[in-house]
Amino acid sequence: MAELNKRKVCIIITTRGNYAKMESVIKFINERNDLELQLVLGGGVLLPKYGEMVRAIEEDNVKIHRKIYFLVDGETPVTMAKSAGMALNEFSTAFDDLKPDTVLVIADRFECLPIAIAASYMNIPIAHVEGGEVSGSIDESIRHAITKLSHIHFPATEEAAERIRRLGENTEAIHVVGSPSIDLIAEIDFSSYDGFYKLQEQQGTRGVGPIIDLHKPYILVSQHPVTTEYEESLHHAEQTIMAINSLGINTFWIWPNMDAGSDGVSKAIRMFREKEKPQFVHFFKSLKFEQYAKLMNNAMCLVGNSSSGIREAAFLGVPVVNIGTRQDGRTRCKNVIDVDYDMEEILTAIKKQIDHGRYPQSKLYGDGESGKKITEVLATSNVSLQKRICY
Repeated sequence: MAELNKRKVCIIITTRGNYAKMESVIKFINERNDLELQLVLGGGVLLPKYGEMVRAIEEDNVKIHRKIYFLVDGETPVTMAKSAGMALNEFSTAFDDLKPDTVLVIADRFECLPIAIAASYMNIPIAHVEGGEVSGSIDESIRHAITKLSHIHFPATEEAAERIRRLGENTEAIHVVGSPSIDLIAEIDFSSYDGFYKLQEQQGTRGVGPIIDLHKPYILVSQHPVTTEYEESLHHAEQTIMAINSLGINTFWIWPNMDAGSDGVSKAIRMFREKEKPQFVHFFKSLKFEQYAKLMNNAMCLVGNSSSGIREAAFLGVPVVNIGTRQDGRTRCKNVIDVDYDMEEILTAIKKQIDHGRYPQSKLYGDGESGKKITEVLATSNVSLQKRICY
């Protein structure tokens, strides 16, 4: 009997968050006999300064087909543009070698656009996860540009799907599936503290700062630079730091991502750490998503501008203080309070959220079945490479 001709799906992981989004998709692809996974790692997941998530991925025993280095050091708009150019060059070579049948592009990071451009120029169909949303920063423009290059769309919500339709995309190619990162959240047994309390020990080797007692109340901070406000990154981080310092509550702080302005946020954190030597704050460069999810679930409040405050925290019912413009316009639930880059506003909102406590669960961004839905579409869709405006 002839061997089944498998469709090769290439997934590119460049950040810790992207791996969380794709874990369930990777799992379901590997379980099917009509799809073949090609996993490519690049960018921040390969570098120690961003936590070197490659080790965690390798521990999951997933075959890695390529490792691509394209980041130009500096975290400025210039280095971000040059990194995108390097990514276009390197991913073109990888696609020429791997010859995927579909390239799965995730959301809206700056390096995702050159990945989509490379696939487009090489006549490789593109499937896009989490298109159609509204947000701040350069992400807004990148997300919609990728939508116009993509052949299959996997928006997280019906509202996002409607925006994709209004961009002129073929309705039959739009599949509302939720956010794949919710799949992992839905599978985690939060009643079990296995793995969670391992962070108590790992603080000594995987983070910086005093050991925080996980049995006691704490807040979680995850704040990234806003590329369109690059020059203000240091000031933005300082406002959050002053609020956290004034509060004096045990805090876990996750290091910023690799976008332009990251150096400003990192500098503010280092100045705070070295000058104030806070005995109630511990800093992690990165965590496996399962650990991050449990850390978030047990936090009194999540503070910063991470999309996890909009998506996963809503599913868990965790109170969130969302700072600044990075998530502007993105549909959010009642668990989020929005504030400006202002120490007093941030402090007041944190206190309000701690007093409020947990919120009801929301399934706005998915019900835990996204990965299964995505892989079914990837296996069965008939794609035309020629794009057309459909209005």
